Amino acid sequence: MFEAFLFRLGRPFYALAELNGKLGAFFIFQARFFPLLFSRPFRGSLFLKQLEAIGANSVLVVVMTAVFTGMVMSIQLYGAFHQFGAESMMGYAIFLAIGRELGPVFTALMLISRAASAMAAELGTMRVTEQIDAIEALSVNSKAYLLTPRILATVIAAPLLVIIFDLVANVGAYLLALQLGVNPNAYMRAIVAYAKLGDFVQGCVKGAVFGYLIGAIATYVGFNAKGGAKGVGIATTQAVVSSSVALFLANYFLSSLFLLLDW
Repeated sequence: MFEAFLFRLGRPFYALAELNGKLGAFFIFQARFFPLLFSRPFRGSLFLKQLEAIGANSVLVVVMTAVFTGMVMSIQLYGAFHQFGAESMMGYAIFLAIGRELGPVFTALMLISRAASAMAAELGTMRVTEQIDAIEALSVNSKAYLLTPRILATVIAAPLLVIIFDLVANVGAYLLALQLGVNPNAYMRAIVAYAKLGDFVQGCVKGAVFGYLIGAIATYVGFNAKGGAKGVGIATTQAVVSSSVALFLANYFLSSLFLLLDW
């Protein structure tokens, strides 16, 4: 009875120590891997293949998410702004929210659901079937060969997808605002008068950072998968959950940083 009580009492501390150990292993892995991103040879064909798989194949889901996000934003803000007769400010409010927060965050979530899970599953399958061991047996750096193209492709694809998301979401919001009876000239004047380039650039910077986090976490988890088919499933789940948590943590710190810089 007493031993069971002590076990339950110590379980959270053990879980915290285990988490710190996993985080430490991840950061050590990234510190050793990071120089490989800038080393030769640069495998352009592999990079373009991953850019297509991660970026181009995610355009449709990003566009669909952006359209409905913009329309929902327009509906909700119209209800709030209409009470004060300030519908003309809807354009800037929507532009600001999408450019700084919703664009990069929702785009990253779509990448996590599509790309991170796929990368973790693919690399995990290669690990448990010993394909990675076979690559290393041929004196090829498996990290540079398998991880570098995927991470670079995610870093490049994420901000490009953010730009697409911002454009489509704002167009969707504008078109629905017209249906709600908002003056189109007043809607656009508010954006022109108050919007800043930094509002747009913030989203692109966040997109690049989120892209690196997604690629780094997904490839790390998949590369170190073990335990057969079950281990691949666990690695895929870990990649999605860990990337999502890291995304929101990074978003908070980046938003705080931009606020301090008055950017």
